[in-house]
Amino acid sequence: MANTLLNSKKIIDVVKYRWVWVSLSALLIIPGIVAMIYSMMTYPTHMPLRVGIDFTGGTIVQYSVDKAVDNAKMADIRTKLEKTGIKNPVIQVLTASAVGSKHNEFNNILSVRTQFASEKNDKAMANVSSVVMKDFPKAKLVQVSSVGPTLGAELFKNSMVALLLAFTAIVAYLGFRFRIEYGVIAILALVHDALFIVGAFSILGLLCGVQIDALFITAILTVIGFSVHDTIVVFDRVRENAKFLAKKATYGEIVNASVNQTLARSINTSLTTLITLAALYFFGGVTTKDFVLAMMLGIAIGTYSSIFFASMALAWYHEKVDKKA
Repeated sequence: MANTLLNSKKIIDVVKYRWVWVSLSALLIIPGIVAMIYSMMTYPTHMPLRVGIDFTGGTIVQYSVDKAVDNAKMADIRTKLEKTGIKNPVIQVLTASAVGSKHNEFNNILSVRTQFASEKNDKAMANVSSVVMKDFPKAKLVQVSSVGPTLGAELFKNSMVALLLAFTAIVAYLGFRFRIEYGVIAILALVHDALFIVGAFSILGLLCGVQIDALFITAILTVIGFSVHDTIVVFDRVRENAKFLAKKATYGEIVNASVNQTLARSINTSLTTLITLAALYFFGGVTTKDFVLAMMLGIAIGTYSSIFFASMALAWYHEKVDKKA
């Protein structure tokens, strides 16, 4: 049985090419870390990401308009708003779903984000409407969303607590179910995945003005659950194979055999999930696009880290321990 396991079809060698995977991980993560550092130095909030009103507090007013809005027009609207006394307005254009576009002339959503609007500065909202309606007489008010600064800070604090609790629970479970080194390596893989997603959205925030909201934290927690589940499948196969092969093969050979045995399952599961998410991204609503994008990036990096990063790190750790023994 041992020879059958070792001689089973080998598609990839995660141990032999470990430096390739380490280099690839560095290429995936380092640009995002640089973007996060740059963001912390340049954003007024000193956050590594461009955060939305869920975290900073503010008011978003959205209008559906019947004309295309280019960059020059957005700059013009921003200038007019500033002249009315509105500080640092953020203007964005959201393109509505193409479904039914032939019958709907209002395909563009003009979004204006300002400081938090309360009873004291209702005049600010009146000024926004006045400026928009002057340029787009047929514009229709779609939505007004407001989050106070205190609530935004509380949301951010609770989000960080949720992430910390998730990491702690994962280490405790893997330490109890397997061994402590499995838990530590799984957490390293999750940090690897989280850094990639946060870094990617930091770059998107700098280049495309993408903001994160509470849904982004939901996406991160979901991706963590998916990634650790995939890692546990690989680790469980390593543990089972080690029972039969411990005296006949090195730990690296056991890891290679285990990864190749679970490879098809991991890839097929991820591909079916990605296909579903891709359908949501291209045919779903505008408001969930960033959430779905975070999920897609997370599923892809989680599959990669389970196969290449976590298993490679586990084999590397045991190789160092065996040399010292």
